[in-house]
Amino acid sequence: MMIFYFKNPTQLKFETYKMERYSRQTILPEVGKEGQEKLLQAKILVIGAGGLGTSVLTYLVAGGVGTIGIVDDDVVSLSNLQRQILYTTKQIGEPKVLKASPKITI
Repeated sequence: MMIFYFKNPTQLKFETYKMERYSRQTILPEVGKEGQEKLLQAKILVIGAGGLGTSVLTYLVAGGVGTIGIVDDDVVSLSNLQRQILYTTKQIGEPKVLKASPKITI
């Protein structure tokens, strides 16, 4: 089983950059600046970096989740590329967690 953790570089503190980046979320009364700060401090573990997992990972990072872990013991295969959006044909045979992590950083 392969496990990989990475920290979102925007986790440090809520700066002007983050205010603009997450402005569409922070204007929602249900989220606000406080809610976005909680997302930046959140830790989430995603089990599986396949079809659903790659989409989930992309949106968690875009939403500002601070720390994300990925667990998957599979490798990239040609038959999965049509639905596993983070991988390319050059990555066939490589561990999914090692190939997904660089693509989901901000």
